[in-house]
Amino acid sequence: MLRTYKLGEADRIVTLLTRYNGKVRAVARGVRRTSSKFGGRLEPFSHVDVQFVRGRGGLAASGRLDIVAQVETVAGYSGPLRDDYPRFTAGQVMLETADRLVAEEGEPALTQYRLLVGALNALGGATVDGPRPPSMILDSYLLRALALAGYKPSLTTCARCGEACAPQWFSATAGGLVCGACRPSGATALGAATWRLLGALLAGDWPATGDVTAQTRDEAHTAVDAFVTWHLEHSLRSLPLLDTGS
Repeated sequence: MLRTYKLGEADRIVTLLTRYNGKVRAVARGVRRTSSKFGGRLEPFSHVDVQFVRGRGGLAASGRLDIVAQVETVAGYSGPLRDDYPRFTAGQVMLETADRLVAEEGEPALTQYRLLVGALNALGGATVDGPRPPSMILDSYLLRALALAGYKPSLTTCARCGEACAPQWFSATAGGLVCGACRPSGATALGAATWRLLGALLAGDWPATGDVTAQTRDEAHTAVDAFVTWHLEHSLRSLPLLDTGS
């Protein structure tokens, strides 16, 4: 579940990222009533198995929106994340990113779906070689999600001239690593440990992220934040609320 909208007095429009049909919107009838049989299951962060029927009235009559008929919980992340503000805010950024990157409704987005489910699992502590700070899990998700969408950052060759160069200068506007000759104004010098961390986050190499300092983690997070903001054109609404604490 990515997000919900109120509809009328008791209904909601729900937006889901599905395994085979990409992003789907549907009407959940009566879900805001206390007597609803599946209201609590249709909340953001919920991993659910949903069955739909074709709508016969209201907004669903046009065929654009189906109606939720049945919901079974596969995994519930809402409760644990809501009790941990850093993890909750990281999860909110993930959901908003997935919603932005999977723009076309009904188009298959299996890799984005799997990546989001894996990231939410990691926020719950299910990472290789032990738990990681929420901001680190988020940064890995953001780099990999943008890479799947065609915005993979260059971390080993200059993003402008394509030549191999020593990792030093980072430019979000250029697309990642830039050499000294191509370095635009505003490029930032990153430490060697930060470049190694960025590579591990992009590859999903969790064992390689286990022994990094807070300074390295923060430097990498700032670079990822700038890269995401530039390539999504507008800053994610939930990103300023992010708590980067461990």
